[in-house]
Amino acid sequence: MTTALKHADRSRLNVSPQLDPKTRSSLGQYMTPALVASFMAAMFDPLPDKIRLLDAGAGVGGLTAAFVQEATKRSPRPRAIDVTAFEIDPVLAKHLEITMLACAAECAAHEIDFQFSIVHDDFVLHSCEPLLREEPTYDCAILNPPYAKINSGSKARAALRRLGIETSNLYTAFVAVALGQLRKGGQLVAITPRSFCNGAYFTPFRRILLDSSAFREIHVYSSRRKAFADDAVLQENIIYRLVKGEPQPPEVTITSSANPDDEEVTRRQVPFAEVVHPGDPHNYIHLVLSDADGALAERVQALPCKLTDLGIKVSTGRVVDFRARDHLRREAQPGAVPLIYPMHFEEGFVVWPKPNGRKHNALAFSQSTIDLVVPSGTYVLTKRFTSKEEKRRLVAVIFDPATVPGSWVGFENHLNYFHEQGRGLPGDLARGLAMFLNSTAVDEYFRQFSGHTQVNATDLRGLHYPTRQQLCTIGEQVRMQMPDQVELDRIINSYFS
Repeated sequence: MTTALKHADRSRLNVSPQLDPKTRSSLGQYMTPALVASFMAAMFDPLPDKIRLLDAGAGVGGLTAAFVQEATKRSPRPRAIDVTAFEIDPVLAKHLEITMLACAAECAAHEIDFQFSIVHDDFVLHSCEPLLREEPTYDCAILNPPYAKINSGSKARAALRRLGIETSNLYTAFVAVALGQLRKGGQLVAITPRSFCNGAYFTPFRRILLDSSAFREIHVYSSRRKAFADDAVLQENIIYRLVKGEPQPPEVTITSSANPDDEEVTRRQVPFAEVVHPGDPHNYIHLVLSDADGALAERVQALPCKLTDLGIKVSTGRVVDFRARDHLRREAQPGAVPLIYPMHFEEGFVVWPKPNGRKHNALAFSQSTIDLVVPSGTYVLTKRFTSKEEKRRLVAVIFDPATVPGSWVGFENHLNYFHEQGRGLPGDLARGLAMFLNSTAVDEYFRQFSGHTQVNATDLRGLHYPTRQQLCTIGEQVRMQMPDQVELDRIINSYFS
C-alpha cells in the first residue's frame, strides 16, 4: 500500500468517529476503506496517457490515492494525472489535501506529472449549471457518493431537473452528474447501494445509465456488513464500471465476493439480455452471480403468466396510520373494522386481533374512512418492508374472512394486497398464490434484482407466475395451515420447467 493510501485510510479511521453525527447523516458520509478503493481503481481498463480524473465527494482522498497507486503499477504508465476532487466538509478537506500532496510525491517518483484541484463546494450544485453549456472533459470518474436524500424543494433538486435528472437520492444524483461530465469513451467506477437495480422509483436513473453508457463490469459483495464495516453500515453495495457513449456489449462481466478481504472472486460472463431483460419497461437490473442463479432465473422466467394474465391486481395498503391517527383503535370495538399490520402475520395466515401488539387492531368505520377499506374476502398479503436481518425478502400470508369477522377490512400501508378488482380472490387461488410467493425459489429469484428490503407492488407485477388453474391446484393442498418449507418447495418446484 502506498504512502498516500495509507495516510487516507488512517485518516478515515481517525476522523470518522469525530464527525458530527447529524452532519454525517445529512451528507451521507461513509468513506471508502483502502481494500475497496484499490479494488475499484483496478477496474479501470485501459487508462489513457493523460488523465483528467473526477473524484466527487472525495472525503480524505482514499479513492484518488488508490487510483494513483494503480496508475503507477500499469505498463505503460500514464504521463499525467490531473485530479479535480470535491469535498464540502472542511475537516475532511484538510486531510484530503495531505493525501493529494502524497499522491503528487508518488507520481513524481514514477515520472508522472500530477496536478490537483480541491473544490470546497457542493458537487451537484457546482456541476449542474456548467453541464448545460460546457463540453464534458473528464476521462475517468471514481465515486463513493453520499447516501442521503435530496429534499424536493431544494436547489439541488431544481438544478438536477434542469439537466433532465429526476431523482431525490444523492447517490444517484452524483453518478448521473459525474457521467454527464465524462467525455465519450470515459470510464466511471462507483460503489453505491444496490437499491437502484429495481423499483419504479429508480427507473429514470436506470434509463440515464443505459441510454448514455455501457455496463462493462459489476461486482457484488454478498455480505451486507463488510464493505463499510468500520462505519457499521448495513447495506447491499455493488461496484460497477460504465463507459460513456459506447454501445452496450452483448455480454457483461459480473463478479462477486463475500467481502473486500475475500480473495476468492467468482467471475461470470453474462449475456446483457439476462441483466436487463429486453422489453422490460422498468429496466430492472438482474444480478445473476452463479450458474445456479442463472438456471433458476430461466426456470422462473419460463412460467407462463403475469398478474394481468391471471386477472389479479396487487395494490399497496391504503391505511397510512399517521394520517388516520384519529380513526385508529387499539382494540376491536363496535363501529370499527379490522386493521391488518405485518404484526398480524403468523405462519402463513393473518391472526387477528393481537391484543398486546405494538400497533392498533381496528379502524373506525365512517364516511371519513370508507375509501381506506376494502370488502372482506380472501386476500393474499405481503410485507412491503422486511428487516435487513430477515432470511426472506418475500413474506406472504392469507387473509381468511372465516377467521376475521366483519364486512370490511383495512390493510395498513406497509402491506401489499392481491385482489380482483378491489375484492377478494377465490380461496384456492389465494392459497396457491401465497404458497408460490413463499417458495424458496421465488424468494431467491426476487433477490437477483431486488437490492433493498422493500417489496414494491411494481416488483410483484413484474414476476412470472403459474397459470390460474395451476395456482388453484396448488391451493387445494392448503387448508388451515401452510405446508412446511420443504414440502412447500417440493410442490412449487414441480411447476418449474
